[in-house]
Amino acid sequence: MNTESYFIKLFSNHSHRIGDDGALIGKRVYTNDAFCENIHFKRSWMTLRQIAYKSMLINISDAVAMNATPQYALLSIAIPSHYTLHDMRELHAGFQAAASEYGLEIIGGDTVSNSRLDISITIISHADRPLHRKGLKKGDLIAYTGEVGKSARDLRYLLSGGKVHSRSKFVHFSLRRTFIEETAPSLTCGMDISDGLGSDLERLHSLNRVGFLFTKPIDKRLFCSGEEYEMLIGFDPRQRKKIVRLAAKNRTPLQIIAKAARRSYKNCCKAHHF
Repeated sequence: MNTESYFIKLFSNHSHRIGDDGALIGKRVYTNDAFCENIHFKRSWMTLRQIAYKSMLINISDAVAMNATPQYALLSIAIPSHYTLHDMRELHAGFQAAASEYGLEIIGGDTVSNSRLDISITIISHADRPLHRKGLKKGDLIAYTGEVGKSARDLRYLLSGGKVHSRSKFVHFSLRRTFIEETAPSLTCGMDISDGLGSDLERLHSLNRVGFLFTKPIDKRLFCSGEEYEMLIGFDPRQRKKIVRLAAKNRTPLQIIAKAARRSYKNCCKAHHF
């Protein structure tokens, strides 16, 4: 167990609400993620507008992963004291663009001065039919949406001093909101792929006490690529045709990669945090 998992477990011993992409209380889902300079991004890689937009989207992704509708956001931001009024407007434009796109209202938060740009956002959502990570059963099929690997590839370019296009998945990505809304009743589990396919499969393994029989080998570069913000889902084989049909309807590429089985699972990827 790495230090991140150990730290989270200390709290999960006292609350059964920890373990999903967000905390479900009644029909409300609360999600929170931090987005910190020199940890999640470097200032030279993205414009302030892109940074603000992405920080909002990675939080909305958690709500979408639980089939919840985002309604409100609380924004806490530490801003370098040398930022200009133009910089403030650029940050605002990015936050507001994502909020408007997903129909949520920024209702408050906190601002402080800092030596670097650090952002923390809490999203409050509504869920009539929440989708959980727990529920995967032996024999269920495992699939992910879209493509994985491009985010890590572009991060390698950036770390080596290169540039990436403004439409790079590391900078801008789309969430599978409509696909999840339509398939949720037929899924046994779901979560977003933020820490990499290999690491997020480990979470499903731990929660559901199942391993995986893979249909074919997966390249480690794809297996360990983080910040994909695609969906990892499980479903009964009898729902396969329906899920594939809905994926095609929503123009959502779907890769069925494994079947849940009573066996062990070992994650081959390094931890992205700590």
